[in-house]
Amino acid sequence: MMKTLLALFAMLLLSGAARAAELECIVPSKPGGAMDLTCKLAQKGLAGLRATPNPPPSDMHISYLPGGIGAVAWHSLVSQRRAEPNTLVAFSGGSLLNLAQGKFGKAKASDVRWVAALGADYGMIAVRADSPYKTLADLMAALKSNPTKVLIGVSGTIGSQDWLKMAMVFKAAGLNPKGLRFVALEGGGEAFTAMHANFVQVVSGDASEATLYASGNTRVLAVLSEQRLPGVLANVPTAREQGIDVVWPIIRGVWMGPHVTDQDYRQWVSAFDRVLANPEFAQTRAAAGLFPFGLTGDALAAYVKKAVDDYGKRAAEMGLVR
Repeated sequence: MMKTLLALFAMLLLSGAARAAELECIVPSKPGGAMDLTCKLAQKGLAGLRATPNPPPSDMHISYLPGGIGAVAWHSLVSQRRAEPNTLVAFSGGSLLNLAQGKFGKAKASDVRWVAALGADYGMIAVRADSPYKTLADLMAALKSNPTKVLIGVSGTIGSQDWLKMAMVFKAAGLNPKGLRFVALEGGGEAFTAMHANFVQVVSGDASEATLYASGNTRVLAVLSEQRLPGVLANVPTAREQGIDVVWPIIRGVWMGPHVTDQDYRQWVSAFDRVLANPEFAQTRAAAGLFPFGLTGDALAAYVKKAVDDYGKRAAEMGLVR
């Protein structure tokens, strides 16, 4: 009996050590959205360093931990997996907005270790290709006429990034966002699936997600960028061009647990510094529909702290209090 227990204990230790040795990127949503894309971008970026001197570990596997618009993954790492040296978690500007509003409970930006921002994204508004709404003006007119007839799919609930950027668009067009019908979904992939099934008629999401789904069954009405974006969405007008002055940039990157050692943390910061400096990564990022924006380590942590403060002020302006 004792031998059996010792053998079982040894197996548990080995499995725990194996998990710590594996390189994992956690997507805090369901497959198919921009969080998924972020982990895949990190995976490709690290793989691009294999032929360089002293390459970092690059055999990354991607796992999915949806729930609570990111809260489940956050609390899993912060409370149960605090010191795993090879576990990364994808984040976006939406994650920072959730922190600012207290949607992760009493969590603070300083509770985790911010590793790298890999690129920038922008908000966008999409409908099905067979939708009667050909322009942003068409959609706004329909909502003004009868706001209850149009279901708008967003990742998260009231106060989420997708809700807030859409609310700003409506407010700029003279509409009351609280009179509209939003459907809370778990990630961009689920939102596009719901739209293509006609469960919702509009998706408030991100340009990178629209790039993934920019096939014959999707029409993007507007991008929330300063200027038109290159690539697949090059012909899509900005909201500004259509008379609605709303711009919504989004950063995308990865963080890790709070008790990861300084040595392990600095190694990953250094690895992603090399990723961002690799010319091939710029091409990979562009192919994913993202744009240049790179910060790592302490510089990223400082950016995140300021962004959370700014998001909190913006949410307060929209009457979102937690």
